[in-house]
Amino acid sequence: QVQFVESGGGLVQAGGSLRLTCVVSGSTSSIYFMGWYRQAPGKQRELVGSITSGGSTDYASSVKGRFTISRDNAKNTVYLRMNSLKPEDTAVYYCNKRLLPVLWGQGTQVTVSA
Repeated sequence: QVQFVESGGGLVQAGGSLRLTCVVSGSTSSIYFMGWYRQAPGKQRELVGSITSGGSTDYASSVKGRFTISRDNAKNTVYLRMNSLKPEDTAVYYCNKRLLPVLWGQGTQVTVSA
């Protein structure tokens, strides 16, 4: 069964940067169309962006130009680089399959202070 372990979150000031890491285990992650998601308090989980197995990316309009998704298939790892962070980026961040998400991991908390 595929599993996701997210890490790299933390507390950062507005304008700062973080890089999140998602390690995929239990299956061959390279075949997966992967997504990064986030859930802010009191809000529904939303898609931040996605990356195909070949490395093509797409982003939500709210993060386009600030966030970058990459992957290392040899390491079964997907990354989310976040620059120019804003307080509204505060959320728990998750990775999962872009299509038909499976069991969610614990996520990693990102808190951006004003």
